[in-house]
Amino acid sequence: MTELTTHTLEVPGAVLHYDIRPADSADPILLLIGSPMDAAGFASLAARFPDRTVVTYDPRGAGRSVRTEGGESTPDLHADDLHRLIDAIGGGPVDILASSGGAVNALALVAKHPEQVRTLVAHEPPAAQALPDREQALAAIADIRQTYERDGFGPAMAKFIGITSLTGEIPADFADRPMPDPAAFGMPAEDDGSRDDVLFAQNLISCTHYEHDYEALRAASTRVVIAVGAESEGQMARRSGEGVAARLGTEAVIFPSNHGGFMDGEFGMKGDPDGFAAALRKVLSE
Repeated sequence: MTELTTHTLEVPGAVLHYDIRPADSADPILLLIGSPMDAAGFASLAARFPDRTVVTYDPRGAGRSVRTEGGESTPDLHADDLHRLIDAIGGGPVDILASSGGAVNALALVAKHPEQVRTLVAHEPPAAQALPDREQALAAIADIRQTYERDGFGPAMAKFIGITSLTGEIPADFADRPMPDPAAFGMPAEDDGSRDDVLFAQNLISCTHYEHDYEALRAASTRVVIAVGAESEGQMARRSGEGVAARLGTEAVIFPSNHGGFMDGEFGMKGDPDGFAAALRKVLSE
């Protein structure tokens, strides 16, 4: 495999950084995306596709990609970034594996530019609007944002971990329950005063509260596959993915491992990258 090359792309309000791992292949480019996770989280998965040209990128405000304008980063804004990125690497159609917030952004892209994507595998999109308990979920997420604004990163992350690892419906009294101890999750309890975290300040509300255009997605030429983790049963991200699949008139495909199933220790998350890559190859070849 030819050595990775890094490039920059100026888009309205940001300068994006992306990496290309070229291969001599007739298959479409494979674009691996997350949000707010940057390209580093896909190193293990990319290494398992040496036979395909693989592109990874840092979303605006994450990793190396610098924002030149403030405000929240909405899925529509990320979708426009992806649209411009695909143009920059040849225009597509590409295949996409998109995980977490990246899956929300990729679904927004397909609703607007289906001609650029052959197959989208959207892995556990945290589309809280698709949950049967959406009101409780949206309220709990809003409380996490308020906790961040009031108390800072550590307490907000402790609540975030608590809700994302919870099995079953989100309790209506989530905001009134005792706050988890940030130290129990290895997080700082002390507020450093910063309020520019890429998750809590820029993406948390806009991502989870996004209303997808299901009519456009059902009509798209893109093949859309919703994937969920075998170990994520009952958790919010998996239940959201299953809700999105139901609205598309399909069933979610079970992938190995958890929400970070494609990782091999990146960001402290250990999944099953071999099994995940095999499952992704199978879906892309169908």
